Amino acid sequence: MANKSVAVLDIRSSEIAVFVGERGVNNTFVFKASKTESYGGYQDGEFYDTEELAAAVTGALDAVEQICGQRFRTLYIGVPGEFTLVVPKEQVVGFPKRLKIGAREKETLFDSGRREMEGYRNIRVASMIYTTADNRRVADPTGLYSTGLSGVLSYFYCSEYFASTFEKIFSDMKLELKFLPTQLATACYLIPDETRDEYALFLDVGYLSSTVCLLLGGGILAQKTYWVGQGQIAVRLMQKFGLPYEGAVQLLTRSNLYLKREAKSREFNFRGQTYDIPADDFVEEVKAGLDDLCEKVSGFLEECSGKELDSKPLYVTGEGLDGIRGALEHLSRRLGCVCEQLAPDLPYYNKPSMSSRIALTDMAYKDNSKNGKLFRFLNIFGG
Repeated sequence: MANKSVAVLDIRSSEIAVFVGERGVNNTFVFKASKTESYGGYQDGEFYDTEELAAAVTGALDAVEQICGQRFRTLYIGVPGEFTLVVPKEQVVGFPKRLKIGAREKETLFDSGRREMEGYRNIRVASMIYTTADNRRVADPTGLYSTGLSGVLSYFYCSEYFASTFEKIFSDMKLELKFLPTQLATACYLIPDETRDEYALFLDVGYLSSTVCLLLGGGILAQKTYWVGQGQIAVRLMQKFGLPYEGAVQLLTRSNLYLKREAKSREFNFRGQTYDIPADDFVEEVKAGLDDLCEKVSGFLEECSGKELDSKPLYVTGEGLDGIRGALEHLSRRLGCVCEQLAPDLPYYNKPSMSSRIALTDMAYKDNSKNGKLFRFLNIFGG
């Protein structure tokens, strides 16, 4: 694989996807290959079926490698919120003399707060804000002169279970695995830097699992993951109307919560069988499922009280609301805030379900570029 291309594995709660891409013109991406596979998902920090997961992952990887005509040496793996622990810390370091701050000095600050945690491994550190010794608050201190540096930092830890599961899957391959925090990548890609200079709220709604975050600068101050999503709403419909699960999913993704209805019921045909679905009961059941998500988000916001979030919008992405027209409006009404849906601003990939895949590719590409020889050479001299 060419040095400027990156291979990324995105793990969602109902499917996985392998992407191979590189940066194109105007900050876009050119994707050489991609493959998506369904699998059983996860709950409570564990995959339902690791053998099924392994088959899906290796199958997708093999398919993409065949399309590209070569083997990968490095694979970037997105770590979902379910398997991520975020630890915010404020760290301070002093320097022997006044010097120009570069990558080395920032890494010294990051290292000062790294700690081993049982059952986890550190995969990344991000800064929310930096402060120099003379009290200059900046988003990036590179190039400034100071005798010291402090920062409010986010330490991202991946569960050992998650990391070891994928290391076992790829144990027979000569493949370097690099883990990336999915929600950080997605939020930083979709939400502009200037918006994140102050507190920002972000919700990634998945099929079985959803994660809500409080963002600040280039990091995350608080993050929680809940077992709630589109799949759980489909279960409610299945139980309420006696539908097969696949039929309930299909019905859900064709719904409109605020459509003016003249008929009291609708006929729904699935695999040769017709179901009579009371229109009002259907809408109320979907709203009840969305309310479960709202309750989780409301609880998170209460935990973050005191952060002046009342006027902040909630930025929403992910595949969990796909096809449920009116879902975003319902969330806005229940939560009492503006909910704004985000998706990649890219042709063919401008859907919320594609957000994490494009964002992880963006983060992987930047990390890969930073590891280049020229970057390392320049930073020896604080560039």
